[in-house]
This record gives sequence, C-alpha cells and structure tokens, in this order.
Amino acid sequence: MAKPGRTGITRLIAATRYSWQGLSAAWRFEQAFRQEAVLAMLGFPLALLVADNRVEFLLLTLPLLLLLLTELANSAIEAVVDRFEDGRSELAGRAKDMGSAAVFMASLIAGLAWLTLLVPAHWY
Repeated sequence: MAKPGRTGITRLIAATRYSWQGLSAAWRFEQAFRQEAVLAMLGFPLALLVADNRVEFLLLTLPLLLLLLTELANSAIEAVVDRFEDGRSELAGRAKDMGSAAVFMASLIAGLAWLTLLVPAHWY
C-alpha cells in the first residue's frame, strides 16, 4: 500500500525541489563536496576535449558523478550521526569511517578511469 502524499507530476516536482535543496546544502556546508564539484566542473569540459568517442567520455565523466554521489551519501551519514550521537561512540565512528572509505573508493575509481584513458597504452 502506497503511503499518502503527492503523486504524479507534483511528486516529481517536489522530489526535484528536495534534491536541489540537498545539493545546495552540500555546496554551502560541505567543503569536500565543493572541492569535488569543482573537480567535476573542470573534468567535464576536459573530458570533451580528450575523449575520442562517447564511450570514453562516459568512462571519464561517470566516475566524477559517482564521486559526487558518494560524497553526498557520506555527508548525509555524517549529519545523521552528528545529530543523534552526542558522545564518542564506536558505532558512530565506524559509520563515519565507512562513509569516508566509500568516498576514497569512488576517488580511486575516478582516478583509475582518468589514468587508464590518459596514460599511453605502452606505459602499462
């Protein structure tokens, strides 16, 4: 049974507004998100220049979006933990560390994608 609320286009409009609010909050309050967003803003035009085809363009840009997505999830985890955890808890620390590790892994994916496509094939 669906929960009561908006449906159809009004739900889509509301969801878009909530997403924009989330992106705006991440930009305002999360330095790491701002840094990674600037990296993506630089990476997208650079990918247009260096990619030989659409597949290479996607292999360069999708990891940048994955990095932003992961940073948003990590920031959400940190906000919830900070809201409900007033002391130092092993579980809270573990949650924050795992979120940070997810961002690290997304960074590795992005770096590997860029290196793989930018470094000449005979170097590896």
